[in-house]
Amino acid sequence: MSDENSRAAATPATAEPNPNLPPSLAKTLRQFRMLGREEKMAALLAWSKKLEPLPERLAALDRTGFTVPECQTRVDLFPERNADGTLHFYADVNARQSPTVAAVLAIVFAGVNDQPPSTTTSLPSDIVRLLMQDIGLGTREVGLNAMIARLRRHAAEIEAGSSVGASTSATAPTS
Repeated sequence: MSDENSRAAATPATAEPNPNLPPSLAKTLRQFRMLGREEKMAALLAWSKKLEPLPERLAALDRTGFTVPECQTRVDLFPERNADGTLHFYADVNARQSPTVAAVLAIVFAGVNDQPPSTTTSLPSDIVRLLMQDIGLGTREVGLNAMIARLRRHAAEIEAGSSVGASTSATAPTS
């Protein structure tokens, strides 16, 4: 049995889904588990191209409260509260320079965007490990975990102030 086949056997595509994972994230993780290394890299590149561009209204904001300083790559994460109370996240990251970061964000955003803040705050603590297993990108784990922590913090802050107003555009979060 090759190393690749033994890894696939160790993490079968039919593994029990994590109940804290949004269904689209669970599906994406199942799909990644079935791919070989080269296929995973191609899939990550495809996902990196799915990251929504940053709207102009957010690009003009002061980035101080939105930057993830733990990342090797400059990443700014912007939460926006929809009129129905759900959240929509945007990121400003150079996808050509950092396709892996853009891919991880696109995958996570596919699961949490336009969902209640609790969807983001309930992401499992090992979400980055789940996304990155067998891809060999451990050196990025600190920054990727920091991005997820920032998303959770933005969601928790918006959830805590959810009675304030029906629609809130991104504003600098409190520290």
